[in-house]
Amino acid sequence: MVAYSLIEGQMAAFVRYLQKEEQSLGTREKYSRDVRAFARWLDGRSVTKVTVAEWKEHLVSAHYAPVTVNSMLASVHAFLRFAGWGACRVKYLKLQRKLFRDSSRELSREEYIRLLDMAHSTGRERLALVMETMGACGVRVSEVRYVTVEAAQAGMAEISLKGKVRTILLPGKLCRKLLKYAKRKKIASGEIFLTRDGGSLSRKQIWAEMKVLCRLSGVKSSKVFPHNLRHLFATAFYRACKDIAKLADVLGHSSIETTRIYLTSTGAEHAWQLERLGLVS
Repeated sequence: MVAYSLIEGQMAAFVRYLQKEEQSLGTREKYSRDVRAFARWLDGRSVTKVTVAEWKEHLVSAHYAPVTVNSMLASVHAFLRFAGWGACRVKYLKLQRKLFRDSSRELSREEYIRLLDMAHSTGRERLALVMETMGACGVRVSEVRYVTVEAAQAGMAEISLKGKVRTILLPGKLCRKLLKYAKRKKIASGEIFLTRDGGSLSRKQIWAEMKVLCRLSGVKSSKVFPHNLRHLFATAFYRACKDIAKLADVLGHSSIETTRIYLTSTGAEHAWQLERLGLVS
């Protein structure tokens, strides 16, 4: 059985490799975090196919959700490929496609509006506009930086991420609000959403500000995170046009299968659909 030793220098090289491959900051941080967790669990033991399999079983026995186990395995597999240790990879857990989403994590349109109203009433104008931009355009939190003065003037933004470039349209009403905000903040060009020192607004800062907002508005914190705004956009867009291929293009998905995940109905909707079958006397 082939065995390898995982050393700290390899982790640093792995992070540089991910950056060279143009992986997003969020992806680099996640992969690094998961591989370091694996290294801590190894506690000096060698990396083999057996130890990777044992780590998978450890995660399962520690009651990690199956999707989380597979996500952490994907991080370690990426490292194994980078290190040339591909023979140590193991199979993922088999997951049945979910028929409906957990309603406790589903952000409704009414809750979205409540969050925006609270942001405006408490003077959090930048946060409200960031949320409206993600909600109205379906952009990822890491793509907010592509919303520039020039994009608002043109009514469209060109987003370059993960080696792909796509163009999204910005609603006219949103563009007017963006330009009005930029003018008030004396931002003549470039990114609109900036920190006090003129830097890009980070994913962590947006997340933290949204968590404060959910406490003020009474919306459950389990529902308030940036990616949920992308889900809200996806469901609203699909209900309006019923075109999953077009939605996949707008969201920047390479596979429609990924887009389908966004369109899974809630448990309440699924139960309502079952009731409509009329198969209980």
